[in-house]
Amino acid sequence: MTFYINTRLRDSYAMLGSSLEKCIKDHKEDWTELVFICIGTDRITGDSLGPYVGYCLSGCPLIHGQIYGTLEHPIHALNLETAMRQITRQHPHGLYVAIDASLGTKKHLGFVTVANGALHPGAGVQKELPPVGHIAITGIVNTSGWMEHLALQTTRLSTIVTMADMISRGILYALSLMGYDPLPEKLPIPHALSLEQQEAAPTDEGSL
Repeated sequence: MTFYINTRLRDSYAMLGSSLEKCIKDHKEDWTELVFICIGTDRITGDSLGPYVGYCLSGCPLIHGQIYGTLEHPIHALNLETAMRQITRQHPHGLYVAIDASLGTKKHLGFVTVANGALHPGAGVQKELPPVGHIAITGIVNTSGWMEHLALQTTRLSTIVTMADMISRGILYALSLMGYDPLPEKLPIPHALSLEQQEAAPTDEGSL
């Protein structure tokens, strides 16, 4: 189950939220809490999407204790395995939602994918890291191909901020749909992309 959302659409956060809700409800295992694992580093603009989402979500009392990876305390290639040991020890019955940046084609810059299954951090820059999570949210922040590391360093901050805001709002929207935090007013729930739209949607080149 994979959903593709164009962040340029007006209600993209609601599309992401309803897609995330579907992925969460698809998990029948006996989980007791949602845990958000935001992967990346604040030292490289293009790889800061995850920590920026973590920073945005950390101010929400509803899920404050289940957010890992922020601008101040990022989870990246050097500490990922240690962090995951700590997280699994503290949340043995958690449903893990992993969030990371990725690279893709130019025409799909700005898309976000939501999918059931583990996220594979580092794949976009040819790094071998252990898979993370039960659900993956990835944002295509720049183009793949030649010199991926340069693409990360030249990614616009506005792209990261806009996408992180949309992902954060989408996650909170998903929680509201599940009854964790009722919305002040009823918002329309957009339909997921059609099969034809999904076939034309981006192929994720791998998260960073």
